Amino acid sequence: MRLNVGLFNDSFPPTIDGVANAVFNYAKIISEKFGDVVVATPKYPDVVDDYNFEVFRYGSIPVIGPLPYRAGNPFSPSAIKYLRSKKFDIIHVHSPFASSVLVKLITNKPAYKVPVVLTYHTKFDFDIAKYIKLPLMQNIAKKFVLYNINQANEVWVVSKGAGENLRSLGYKGDYLVMPNGTDFEKGKAPKDEIEKLRQKHGILECQKVMLFVGRMMWYKNVKLLLDSLDLVKKANIDFKAIFVGEGTDRADIEKYAQKIGLKDFTVFTGAIRDRNLVRAYFSLADLFLFPSTYDTSGLVVKEAAACECPSLLIKGSCAAEDVQDGFTGLLAEETAESCGEKIISALKNDEFLKTLGKNASEYVYTSWNDAVSKAYDRYQLILEKWDAGNRK
Repeated sequence: MRLNVGLFNDSFPPTIDGVANAVFNYAKIISEKFGDVVVATPKYPDVVDDYNFEVFRYGSIPVIGPLPYRAGNPFSPSAIKYLRSKKFDIIHVHSPFASSVLVKLITNKPAYKVPVVLTYHTKFDFDIAKYIKLPLMQNIAKKFVLYNINQANEVWVVSKGAGENLRSLGYKGDYLVMPNGTDFEKGKAPKDEIEKLRQKHGILECQKVMLFVGRMMWYKNVKLLLDSLDLVKKANIDFKAIFVGEGTDRADIEKYAQKIGLKDFTVFTGAIRDRNLVRAYFSLADLFLFPSTYDTSGLVVKEAAACECPSLLIKGSCAAEDVQDGFTGLLAEETAESCGEKIISALKNDEFLKTLGKNASEYVYTSWNDAVSKAYDRYQLILEKWDAGNRK
């Protein structure tokens, strides 16, 4: 059945983050294979949306934070009127903030009521604690998030750990685990693209290559990562560690890398929007390092797996849920010593690393095509139940 789907989120390209990436891939695949899509998201200055689906941008103001986010105005009468005119069959909201408020205002009249799915992507309690210092205001913000989540007809989470975090906020309802995927095809990037990167960064054939992709923020456990690399350096292993991403802590991160003697061992590229180029970096790497315990999903782990690059992750983290230590990746304790030991041991065994990478490609990889197909099937089941309930 062909559906008219509304996708709502507080970020969308050109903003680079995991949720914006998820919404883009939902829109792309649904519009190509299944139905019609409108993405509703805050306006971003000078953006031209050249997609095969509609992007409706409503009024916004800039937000001070680690990335150039925009806070949308969900109370805009013109936005509400226009989005009601789209006559969605189902709405899928990916943020419990402005997007959820906008959806509530669109659907608050009987003529415009449709089922609403909400996906919980992020540990919002962490963000609230980071940016709101007063405990009273933190509690108000958490209640606001929880209220918006409870307005949805069905709640999805991107991992088991995300579900546990949602419970810790006080959510008592049901939820489904609906994992995200990657837009990378299985297999490494073309050899000439990999070689270009090797030459660009002056990487010798004898050097091991490690990679981090994500926001340049300390809360991603980047200090632990650098301290681990310091131990690898002291073990006399010749390597280059490439950091792809941007963030407000980048300058301090680079200073710390230099302070502990890693200047000649590290490369910081900044943000990269070219997905083929990102894929080439994953294909160049021998090992992907992602010690974050903040992320609820770790899309980058699946991106690495697509390119037959195994990941080093922290035991018990959400990113590590689908990884088996020593078979599809490496799991370490959340210490530099444990991570360093795992890295050193792996880099000394080329065949072991290759086997890990191939296993990751086979068992960790999930395509966005598969993830969105599963979601679309669920949309249809939700609508069947909705229609049956409304006939009673």
